[in-house]
This record gives sequence, structure tokens and C-alpha cells, in this order.
Amino acid sequence: MKKIGIVTDSHSSISQEEAEKLGIFVLPMPFYIDGECYYESVTLSRELFFEKLAAGADITTSQPSPTAVMEIWDRALEQFEKILYMPISSGLSGSYETAMMLAKDEAYEGRVLVVDDGQVAAPLHQMVWDTLDMIEKGYEAEQIRDLLERAGDRMMIYIALQTLECLKKGGRVTPAAAALGSVFHIKPILKLQTGKLDSFKKCHGIVKAKKAAIEAMQAEIRDNFQDALNDGALHLLASSSGTDEENAAWVEEIKEAFPGVPLLYDNLSLGVSCHIGPGGMGIGCAVAPDYKRV
Repeated sequence: MKKIGIVTDSHSSISQEEAEKLGIFVLPMPFYIDGECYYESVTLSRELFFEKLAAGADITTSQPSPTAVMEIWDRALEQFEKILYMPISSGLSGSYETAMMLAKDEAYEGRVLVVDDGQVAAPLHQMVWDTLDMIEKGYEAEQIRDLLERAGDRMMIYIALQTLECLKKGGRVTPAAAALGSVFHIKPILKLQTGKLDSFKKCHGIVKAKKAAIEAMQAEIRDNFQDALNDGALHLLASSSGTDEENAAWVEEIKEAFPGVPLLYDNLSLGVSCHIGPGGMGIGCAVAPDYKRV
């Protein structure tokens, strides 16, 4: 039996196919679309999701059931002595609290370590890669959990939005603000860090918004993470809920602005896309959790 395994959820943007290649487990997240339950990357494809979103369907996210969580833990524990469970940030969902409660059961106590990493989407994806690296280096599961939970201040993502409609539906902006934003082509930039999604800046037009997001990341690295960049401990992150053409163009813009810096690109997870809508463009960074901390 192997020593340490990883279980995360599909908010990480990791597909079932990639999970199989990496030797990890990904719990598909449930979505309710016009009252019918779908599961990300299982019964809900990206194409179907955006088709339903464009048609004005009522789409809501939901926590996985306790039974689904325990079932995937049981599968993982057949192969591993201990597992690190890395769900969506506790600041965005109640999944972490539910998992902590379940992990107190005698069957899981001491074997399932629930990680509150404060991340979602590409930052969570990168954390999984970093965890695999730390397992390879020989860290104990408890060490890895502690390093991951301290790494939130060194991971972030800025997201430039094309539309305010989904934020309006979710009650995050008023209908009047959404209408004014549409009339004056206001494109907000959100900042996700340590599990919280906050407003960062408003721009006139998506071109200016994308430029502002790149400039914000350049300043972030220059002011806070230059040593990590110089030492090869920093990765750039890119996420998008746009079309294939928009996504490819966004990746090229980032590569031009940060030549030679390693870049992880993801389609933005559906759980985040549900709230920000189509055409969102994200840029972030992540420093290796064990960099200068061991």
C-alpha cells in the first residue's frame, strides 16, 4: 500500500482523465440546472454547461453529499495509508466544514487529513501538483497539510469579467449596477486570494481589463515574489471561461508579458464560471508551498 494519496474536487479544474494519469481522485461537483442534478465532467460537459447558461437556465452549485465524499475516501484508502483531502476553499463553500466533521469518524480519524488551502480553480490545481512534488520529496502527510494551509498568502488570481449578469443573478451586484455596467462597458476585475473573491478594479472594456489584470500580476510579483521567481519557485496561472479562440489569445498575451515563466493554463472550473459567466479571463501566480518554509 502506498503511503500518501490525494483527493480533491472538480473545482480544481482537474478532469477525470488527468486525475487518472496523476494517480489522484477527483470528486465531481453537483450542479442543479432547472432543478435537474448534473455532475461536472461526468454528466455535465463544458459545452452543455455554457449552452444552458446562454439559454438563461437557472444554474446553482451545491456541496457534494456526505455519502459521495465518504465513498471516494473509501476508494482512495484502499490504495493509500493516508489521504490529503483538498476541497474548494472554506471561504467559498461549506464543503470543508462538512469534510472536517466526516473525518472525525473512527474509520477516517488519522487517515484522512482535510486541507483548508484557501484555493479554487487553477490555484487549487497547482496545489495538487505541488503536493505530488512534496510527496515525492518524502514529506509526511501532516507536514504537507501544514505547508499547504500556510501557502494561501502566496497564491492568487485576478479575473477580468466580460459580463455582470451572473453576478447580478447571484446577488453580488444590483440589477441597476449591472445595467449601468452594460451601457458603459464596465468590466470589473475580481481578486481571489485565501479563499475570498473580492472586487479589485473596474475598467472600460475588456481589453483594458485584461491589460490591468496583467499589470496587477506584474506588480504583485515585483513587490512580493521576485525572489521566488528568480529561484524558479513561482508558476504563473491562467484560467478562462471564454471560447477556444479567446483562451488561446489570452495565453499568448500572458506569455508575451512574462517570457520564460512556467505557466499552467486551465479552463475555468464550472463552479467559478457559474458565478462570473462566459468570457472571464484570469491570471494568477503560485509559489511552491515549501519554498523557504522548511
